[in-house]
Amino acid sequence: MKKLLKRVLWGSVAGIVLATAGAFAYVMWPLPDGLVTRSAGTGVRLEDRHGLVLRTTRAQDGSLQRWLPLGDMDPDIIAAFLAVEDHRFYRHSGVDLRAIGRALRDNLRGGRVLSGGSTITMQVARIYYGTPRSLTGKLRQVLQAWRLEWHLDKTTILEQYLNRVPLGQGAVGVPAAAALYFNRGATDISLGQSALLAGLARAPSSNNPLVSQSRAAERRRVGLMRLAAVGYAVAGDIQRAGQEPLLVPARTGSFQAPHFTSRLLTHETAVPADGVWHTSLDLALQTELESEVRHTVDLLKNSGARQAAAVVLDNRTGEILAWVGSPDFWADPAGQVDMVTSPRQPGSALKPFLYGLAFDRGYTPASVLPDIAHTYATTLGPYRPRNYDRRFHGPVRAREALASSYNVPAVELTDRLSAASLLDVLHRAGFQSLARNPGYYGLGLALGNGDVSLLELANGYRTLANGGEWRATTWRRIGDPRQATTAEPRRVMTARAAALVTDILSDPVARIPGFGLETPFDFAFPVAAKTGTSRHFTDNWAVGTTRNFTVAVWVGNFNGQPMDRVSGITGAGPLLHRAVLLTAQRYPPGVLTRPEETGAVQVTICALSGLRAGPRCPHQVEWFAPGSAPERECDWHRPSGLVMPAEYQEWADQTHVVQAEFSEALASADDSSSGGFRISSPRDGDVYQVPPGVEARYATLALRAAGAGAEGRLRWTINGKPYGDRRWALEPGRYTFVARASSGIGDSASIQVLPGR
Repeated sequence: MKKLLKRVLWGSVAGIVLATAGAFAYVMWPLPDGLVTRSAGTGVRLEDRHGLVLRTTRAQDGSLQRWLPLGDMDPDIIAAFLAVEDHRFYRHSGVDLRAIGRALRDNLRGGRVLSGGSTITMQVARIYYGTPRSLTGKLRQVLQAWRLEWHLDKTTILEQYLNRVPLGQGAVGVPAAAALYFNRGATDISLGQSALLAGLARAPSSNNPLVSQSRAAERRRVGLMRLAAVGYAVAGDIQRAGQEPLLVPARTGSFQAPHFTSRLLTHETAVPADGVWHTSLDLALQTELESEVRHTVDLLKNSGARQAAAVVLDNRTGEILAWVGSPDFWADPAGQVDMVTSPRQPGSALKPFLYGLAFDRGYTPASVLPDIAHTYATTLGPYRPRNYDRRFHGPVRAREALASSYNVPAVELTDRLSAASLLDVLHRAGFQSLARNPGYYGLGLALGNGDVSLLELANGYRTLANGGEWRATTWRRIGDPRQATTAEPRRVMTARAAALVTDILSDPVARIPGFGLETPFDFAFPVAAKTGTSRHFTDNWAVGTTRNFTVAVWVGNFNGQPMDRVSGITGAGPLLHRAVLLTAQRYPPGVLTRPEETGAVQVTICALSGLRAGPRCPHQVEWFAPGSAPERECDWHRPSGLVMPAEYQEWADQTHVVQAEFSEALASADDSSSGGFRISSPRDGDVYQVPPGVEARYATLALRAAGAGAEGRLRWTINGKPYGDRRWALEPGRYTFVARASSGIGDSASIQVLPGR
């Protein structure tokens, strides 16, 4: 036994001697050629889809970042980094055993890694060798630090560190970071700015002021406290430094699309060899949308709206064409908040996915849903949904319920299909922000009681335009050989269900009961549009998708302060209208997939009951999947009058709806005060303008009439000449439209069309 212990002891001693000798030999061995250089990295240049520079971390003349000798740096920079990162730098030989012991103590007390005890020399070693953050990696880093200290002087090591330390947003080295955040060189920088840069070294991607000013302010505070603690600055200087602005806006045009580029530089780590990222952004469109966002906020400021955002996607490729996260990126302190990615409640904007699910479950656009008072028993107590207009509308077809965004039918449909099924559809549509279980959201999920981001919403509607198939977005320009592999496409709903949803959302007549004749969603080309307004008017949203692109906008306040009754129609809607037209000037909108392209067929139904139309019914033509059209003829309209099912009788009695008047109102497809037959589009006295940059086939006006007789075949004349199409191409001039029903009654409307600008 003694012999065995002796062998183990001598073996251990020999191992220690050999390890020590090996470590000593490694430390003494000369450094590799080219390890220590005075050349900075290439920097990063971000370009838009046409090669225009969005942003660069290179020098202002476009060249590589120049190396800055230690003697040329502002003394405050050196003091700040020494105070924050390694105040004993000049008193240790590469490894500070006191700092390592303190880090071990703090980590044991905190139960997690709070500090690593790395010296500046150890950090330079990690930059040189790419040493992993692990126990073995830390041991290797210790040896590498001793080796650097043996062969290099302190001045060289500190100069290497300050020129190579990553400081967020693709900025490598203090000179690049000073230019990026403060628009100045590192030769003349303030104490507060120096403290901020030093504070970024621990977590540059999340703490830099272009991502979070609050976290950046805290890192500056820590840096200033360290400067005071080690005696490198006096109290008066510390106080003044803490009041400096965190950012200084760039005076040049080399900082475009700030939220978009900041997002890229925060989340992308693989920098191309040439330092150039070819992005999908369209700078010209981006610039115009930024102006529209600022204009919207200016118009709504008296109604309590302070912020707005917008994003545009290419439907085919998923490329991000524009990304406006706030009206003013440089506004303090809210400008850096990015509402393209910040989750908020979307209100009714999620309803189309509920109806797409319903159409795949056997419902049709003609299915009648009850819009009547109803109380649902939930785990949180009784739930009584209400509509935006605080009214109940009785029996409502799914087409009208979705287009007019009625809440009560949506809650009833969610109850029938289950919140779990709807949440599954939303997850497949890319709404990963909805991370709670179905019970948390309950029946209010269809009304947008869960938080989603504007980017998720835009890509969800892109899914509808793409036939119900979800595909990921991309910030890279398609065709870039370094295009990253994206997630696999997935089916959200059938192509037919998606086509029915977009057909409803692009139907201006179906939205009349909820929004009236005049809305921001009347375009010269097909656009499936939807709004959403969260509770208490905190947020409002609007999304519009065409065949080729999707636009989503948000209006509200970052701090959650309610607006003064600003809805999706009055707030986000006008911004969406202008944004869609701006996009259409550069990218042809195309024609949304028609239901017949997916095999749907048209059947004439009763506009009230959704059943086969009888001789006394107001007629409506609706789309159905083959075999899903109603076979039973409407039995609501009888010789004796209108007889609705029993579930609607109480509603009819409470709202004092007389049977004959209700039938007349349904037949009008308009507001009940409209009287008889009349032209609803265009309206008499309207003035239109040919939209610039839009193909002639898309610059069209819908021809529609409402009232008794409008459900049959109409005869149209324009300036006395017969016209047989349902849409008319806009041409400058004055025109008189006449529409006549088969009974002979008619109406006329005179309009003017102005040339495009």
